[in-house]
Amino acid sequence: MAPVTVPVTKKECDYLVIGGGSGGIASARRAGGVYGAKTILVESKRLGGTCVNVGCVPKKVTWNAAAIAETLKDAKAYGFNLQETAPFDWTTFKHKRDAYVKRLNGIYERNLHNDGVEYIHGRAHLLNQHEVQIDLDDGSRDYIHAKKILIATGGHPNLPKHIPGFEHGITSDGFFELETQPKKVAIVGAGYIAVEFAGMFHALGTETHLFIRHDTFLRNFDPMIQDTITQEYEHLGIKLYKQSNVSKVEKSESLSSSHSNPNTLKLHYTSSNRDSGVLDNIDTLIWAIGRSAEVEDLGLDKAGVAQKAEKGLIQANEWQETSVPHIYALGDVCGLIELTPVAIAAGRKLSDRLFGPAKHGQSKLDYTNIPSVVFSHPEVGSIGLTEPQAREKFGDENIKVYKTAFTGMYYALSPPEEKKASAYKLIVAGEDETVVGMHILGQGCSEILQGFGVAIKMGAKKRDFDSCVAIHPTSAEELVTLK
Repeated sequence: MAPVTVPVTKKECDYLVIGGGSGGIASARRAGGVYGAKTILVESKRLGGTCVNVGCVPKKVTWNAAAIAETLKDAKAYGFNLQETAPFDWTTFKHKRDAYVKRLNGIYERNLHNDGVEYIHGRAHLLNQHEVQIDLDDGSRDYIHAKKILIATGGHPNLPKHIPGFEHGITSDGFFELETQPKKVAIVGAGYIAVEFAGMFHALGTETHLFIRHDTFLRNFDPMIQDTITQEYEHLGIKLYKQSNVSKVEKSESLSSSHSNPNTLKLHYTSSNRDSGVLDNIDTLIWAIGRSAEVEDLGLDKAGVAQKAEKGLIQANEWQETSVPHIYALGDVCGLIELTPVAIAAGRKLSDRLFGPAKHGQSKLDYTNIPSVVFSHPEVGSIGLTEPQAREKFGDENIKVYKTAFTGMYYALSPPEEKKASAYKLIVAGEDETVVGMHILGQGCSEILQGFGVAIKMGAKKRDFDSCVAIHPTSAEELVTLK
């Protein structure tokens, strides 16, 4: 008897969004909720993506805790006599942070439902340019035929698999799973994730060691930012290992020394300042050495979607178009500017163009003058060109730089060793002195930058800054009184 062939049921949709992070959700909701497109969103992990689950949101909550710890320390200078009756309760804090994130997951799912977007929890695999297989949680499969597809799968942290013992460390994802506070932590990396983690750990009382390959960190930022924040971290007491490379990681239990704690790690490193070194008794080792695109099993080759050689990133232009018509990509999976608000804005613009009225026919995100912030200690904010970039683009003779360094009034009563630096730089170009870059470091920079970012996006000139009456006494007034 011939076997019975069971027909495969396929779902049809106008728009299939693969990836339920901030960008994918924003695009799906705009397409389904505003324009009525039949939209399906597929996510294999938790809704909200990196930002909500293991990124911006829980990071900022942790930064808030660290900032409160710093405020409690600063209070003594103002006459407060605060007695600590118990140490910071990391475990209770972590569980409350988890509960907050879980509530956000639920809000995202309800919002999709309210906008008429079908949500499928599963893993997507492209079969060709229109057909997608979804592996569901129960082991079954869905098949979807989509007129248009958006890939917004984000990225994942890298691991240094060439280093013996790398598996003993965790990534930024693992940071948010720590149930207890490490007494001693080693962080490897020089980007914003490493710098933010180091600042938070130190403020909360963990002995913090940061390994970087060069003399400064945040090397994509303006040199003033790099130099000042690196010096500030050294001033705070964070132990920096400059021009260093980790060569091996061991568990203490594998060592013969009777003094080794079996629950800690031993990190071997080389440095230009010394031939080699060892850091032992590490409770937690965190690799913060970059991220790669989440595309390993997506089936891009079957659909003919081109990738860059670097980190598996999908090739996409400023219109979010890939090498295949009707397949689009945005967010961290493209690597243009890896920021949550960028992915959200790009996703909404894309849906406006694909499903909206004719007036949105040229809708796309403008990737210039996008503000960004590092929640370090103190905060860092940046928009536009760095000074080297501005000089290369416009020429030295057409660039003028205004800058200042000061101590914020908040620290007026603090002893010298507890004062924190502030530094601002404004870069202008041409005879009309158009502001082409602003870089600020100090207390409250994240909130300051958002407002000034609007002005710079509108093409503000130095004279526009000068014409604004200062608000006194504030740190931000320095930006409208620069000479």
